Amino acid sequence: MKSLLELFGWQQESSGELGDTPTVRKIVRSLESLPVDRARYLAAFAYLLSRVANADLDISDEESRKMESIVQRHGHLPEAEAVLAVQIAKSQSRLFGGTEDFKVTRELKKLSERKERHEILHCLFAVAAADDEISRDEEEQIRRIASEMGLSHREMADVRSEYNAQRSVLQPTSAPDST
Repeated sequence: MKSLLELFGWQQESSGELGDTPTVRKIVRSLESLPVDRARYLAAFAYLLSRVANADLDISDEESRKMESIVQRHGHLPEAEAVLAVQIAKSQSRLFGGTEDFKVTRELKKLSERKERHEILHCLFAVAAADDEISRDEEEQIRRIASEMGLSHREMADVRSEYNAQRSVLQPTSAPDST
């Protein structure tokens, strides 16, 4: 049975930091106690949230807090476990983004039903909008994820329309100062 850390591509012994304190060891043991399919689902879900947040090469504090809240709520996890899952996902996204993106999305597609994938799409937009602006890069990343998860353009557009106020592509550009 793989641990959540292994599902994220980390071997416990590869990072001395993860087991250095009793608190962290307790969280790691708690995550490892999840059923394998549930741990895989949450690992992939957290990774996709990080993939969107990191699309503009900057994961803001607001985006991190939103991801933690979503993983906690969506995954029915205690706060400490959600924070750890998000931190691992952010690290993996920064280190291996691009090479792992499609594989992780394909894995989440296998582990989820269409209705869940639609909910995931809402979560992706919520993370992108956490700092009150959805950048073009974030929107494009969400479009790719939706396509990789087998969601239609119509489904994506319907969810996206709920976030029109935060979409940078729909914001008026300021005219250059003519003074």
